[in-house]
Amino acid sequence: MRNVLLVTVAALLLGGCASWFEEQPDDDWETEEVDERPIAADDPDATEDPRAVERRRVEEARARGLDLDDPLEAALLDEPHEIDNPLAVRRVHFAFDSSEVRDEYLPVLEAHGRYLAEHPQRRMTIEGHTDERGSREYNLALGERRAESVMRLLLANGAERRQLEVVSYGEEDPLVSESNEEAWAQNRRAELLYD
Repeated sequence: MRNVLLVTVAALLLGGCASWFEEQPDDDWETEEVDERPIAADDPDATEDPRAVERRRVEEARARGLDLDDPLEAALLDEPHEIDNPLAVRRVHFAFDSSEVRDEYLPVLEAHGRYLAEHPQRRMTIEGHTDERGSREYNLALGERRAESVMRLLLANGAERRQLEVVSYGEEDPLVSESNEEAWAQNRRAELLYD
């Protein structure tokens, strides 16, 4: 009887000690308390908890109506302000009677070309548009030249031809329906539309 009692006590002690060595599971990042105090900018060794960074990223995406599962929309969050991110620009404007891409749009097309190269499953339609001046046939041809100019720059920056489709609407789909220089300048454009 004494041996049975000693074995029982030993088993209870060992069983209790075993729980000391079990690892406790991490709490879910969404419910864990995270120190959200700002990190001093002059502290080079300061690092922010990656879970807090991800939580803020998800909250910002929801607030802006972005889908983090969409690589393009997720890429928009990589820049502090959407307007600073060239991927947010989806319209290229042209001078009168020209299909030459302005220098100000080169960084935009570089960014879209790199994005397409990094995401070979994505597709883009490039729509060419003109203002209302000129014949219908001329404007369709000019719209196509504008879309092709954009396409060449996307290809030069890594996009593949199979990812791109060129369409011309000429004067048929104006952005602004007025007939003045300001409206015409807005209508002379190429639209970058991801499928």
